Amino acid sequence: MALPIVFMDEQIVAIHKPSGLLVHRSMLDRHETRFAVQLLRDQLGRRVYPAHRLDKGTSGLLLFGLNPEAGRALSLAFEHQHVHKRYHAIVRGWPSDAGVIDHALAKQLDESEIRAGAPQGPIQDAVTEYKTLATTTQPWQIDKYPESRYALVELNPITGRRHQLRRHLKHISHPIIGDATYGKGQHNRKFAEVFGHARLLLACSAMRFPHPVTGETLALTCPLAADFGEVVHGLGWAIPDDLQA
Repeated sequence: MALPIVFMDEQIVAIHKPSGLLVHRSMLDRHETRFAVQLLRDQLGRRVYPAHRLDKGTSGLLLFGLNPEAGRALSLAFEHQHVHKRYHAIVRGWPSDAGVIDHALAKQLDESEIRAGAPQGPIQDAVTEYKTLATTTQPWQIDKYPESRYALVELNPITGRRHQLRRHLKHISHPIIGDATYGKGQHNRKFAEVFGHARLLLACSAMRFPHPVTGETLALTCPLAADFGEVVHGLGWAIPDDLQA
């Protein structure tokens, strides 16, 4: 499986991660045998150093350093909020035209902390900006409603908490379609039935960050994955120009 490369130089590489692929080995998904780190290492014939995470179900831009120093510098840029990220998602309901979700979240523990029996993580500030790009009403009766409403939204996380976008969209009662943890199963199953895709409809579509060596600002964009684009078209929306393959 060749991973699409969006950008590469001597220090860093950015790929388009497909939905369903883990970034690295996880005890929570013991049965998985393919990981982005392993696949990209084999594809390039050299070690790679992931700078951040994308959830297994999320597609889009994923950054790696091509040496330990570049990987560390990129990780610090994420930690210090020097990376501007843009996501797109399909959500249940019609959010307002634009808004800011300022809702603190408990820190989610990583696997080593869970295994060590660490207490619940501290409450952390979390802020997400969003903009509604398109809406639709589908003739699907779910629960007591004769029709179902959905929206395509652009998301800009100001902070970088784990599962922030998924938790924030749930908080405002517009969960992301395909989210088995924070979404609603009836809507998720309907999308899988109609479109044949059970994926999380969330994608990292753009990043802007300082190059770890030169300091130059890099602005990368990534088209929507084909399965995501099929759903967008199926709902009667046009894919924005900068998201087209």
